[in-house]
Amino acid sequence: MSLEGKTAIITGAAGNIGSATVRLFAERGANVVAIDQPSSDFSSITGDGPNRASIIVQPADARYPDQVSAYVDTAMQRFGRIDIFFNNAGIIGPMKFIDDYTLDDFRTIMDINATGVFLGLKAVLPIMYQQTSGSIINTASVAGIAGSQGSIGYVASKHAVVGLTRAAALESAARNVRVNCIAPGPIAGPMIDSVDRGLGRYDAPDRMAYVPANRYGRPDEVARLVAFLGGDESGFCNGAVYTIDGAKTAEI
Repeated sequence: MSLEGKTAIITGAAGNIGSATVRLFAERGANVVAIDQPSSDFSSITGDGPNRASIIVQPADARYPDQVSAYVDTAMQRFGRIDIFFNNAGIIGPMKFIDDYTLDDFRTIMDINATGVFLGLKAVLPIMYQQTSGSIINTASVAGIAGSQGSIGYVASKHAVVGLTRAAALESAARNVRVNCIAPGPIAGPMIDSVDRGLGRYDAPDRMAYVPANRYGRPDEVARLVAFLGGDESGFCNGAVYTIDGAKTAEI
């Protein structure tokens, strides 16, 4: 599925899922504005590869309105439109039970994972309304569909992303703008490694036994789902939560 000529903003672009999506979008012909924290390592998306010249890297913190506005302005100044917004920035936060979870921890994760998504929507939607077109994909999680122990902030924030997605889709549908979200299950990489350590899962069989597929997902598999939702082939997909979890939530 070609994304030739489309302009995409991708936040959380230095992470496993974000960088895989940046690379896939560039390979499929999109212009990409790649956003992540100033301290991030962008080397996985700035090296040699197909259409890497179409990738613009801009450090920004999704929690701050001025920095969100700045990356949106960059996309508009360079490319004149925003066709796809992968609103993906997020953190897992500490692995602690509620009685040990501090208010500061809770506020930080809500600020990044929920307020950051809201600020992205607020900055990008008016542009897409003016264009009368666009697709937004927010990153939730299977933790936005079901609860889990030891990650109250993450679970709350990802439930919030699902709610933001549904509300924004209802507001946007009549203007030919779509808002969906993805809900990844365990995806191989540093985030699930930290979760497993926090839950005391160290051996490979123990780590993967709770996923019906008996493996973790790959970032490139998630990237292909994002590309489908961002492209024209998904034109009637709106307001939905797309799980990509090896049948994990089928147990609910």
